[in-house]
Amino acid sequence: MRRRLGRECLYVPSCRLGLYVALRHWCPPGGRVLMSPVNDDVIFFVVLAAGLRPVQAPLDPHDGSLDPAAVPDALWPRLSAVLTTNLYGNPDPAPELADRCARSNIPLIEDAAHAIGSVSAGRPVGTFGQASVFSLSKHTAAKAGGFLTIADPGLRDALTTARDELLAPRRTGAELAYWARPYAEAAVRGLRLAPTARAALRLLGQQERDDIRMPLRPDDLGRAVSVAPNLAAFHAWARVDMHDYRASHGRTRLARVTRKLTRLDTVLDAHRAGTRTLLATEWARPKPGPVQPLFRVPLLVEDRDAARAVLARARVTVGYLYDPPLDDYAGGAFTDPSPAPAAARWFAQHALPIDPLKAERTIAVLRAAGIRPARGGPAGD
Repeated sequence: MRRRLGRECLYVPSCRLGLYVALRHWCPPGGRVLMSPVNDDVIFFVVLAAGLRPVQAPLDPHDGSLDPAAVPDALWPRLSAVLTTNLYGNPDPAPELADRCARSNIPLIEDAAHAIGSVSAGRPVGTFGQASVFSLSKHTAAKAGGFLTIADPGLRDALTTARDELLAPRRTGAELAYWARPYAEAAVRGLRLAPTARAALRLLGQQERDDIRMPLRPDDLGRAVSVAPNLAAFHAWARVDMHDYRASHGRTRLARVTRKLTRLDTVLDAHRAGTRTLLATEWARPKPGPVQPLFRVPLLVEDRDAARAVLARARVTVGYLYDPPLDDYAGGAFTDPSPAPAAARWFAQHALPIDPLKAERTIAVLRAAGIRPARGGPAGD
């Protein structure tokens, strides 16, 4: 990763833990962080856990990227940091954000979980801010691991200490479960037992979402916010979908992560090819510039839920949906709402994130079902 990014890289057991370390280092408790409202709720809770107040940003309705031009000038002096999302691998306008952050004397922190192969202005996503975080659970399918990268290598020792203080002890049972999980999932797919498997995961406490967003539980969340910064107080939210997000990794995990990472360029080539195919369809609104190896391609469809149901019947799973936007999900008690929320609401309602490795199959199913492209936009553009 150092060779790939040209930056100092610190291994972390999960992207969310790396982000917490970065936020605690660069942001004073009580500060405000500009972030995307179309984002995983786990990231929202990590920001709260760091003792910070999320501020929801205006978005470009066509790809969900941050729209710095729509951020009111009066808001910038109130911010302590900007957190990008690079949703599905589509780059946020990092050069513009880095320039504005520099003028405001605040850090830019890049969440590159979806964007390990994406490029902005000729540079890898994750090389513009003071820090960035990467996930190895996405493109590599390692289901564990990540990196915290930093512009100043002199901070490595301090950040290593901060990471190590947060690590939970390694559990033998968790290591064995990690080793067995890919084989169990392959068996489930082969036997077409997906509903049974999901029911079993719920019984074991590993399936904690009945809908797109996890339950907010505002009373419990209010008590946790009152003692932040405190990651342990937010464990019930931060652990969702990854209970071992703080666990030290043993040799089994590290060996698999390393093996997966050595194949990254081949995987990125496949994602880029599938992305190119999907961007040529009637449901896409591609941006000018090079085709990115997107983790998911957000097709914009008129009826997202109907399209999702059609694909489910064809055994094509659509995940990584982030609807409603975080300001509608959490309300004013826990976040400052976006000054221009319409674009995020429109995008969240119409975006259908498609795995580019399943491009041909998905296109065939959507066309056979007569799924229509989304019309217009939040302002009829």
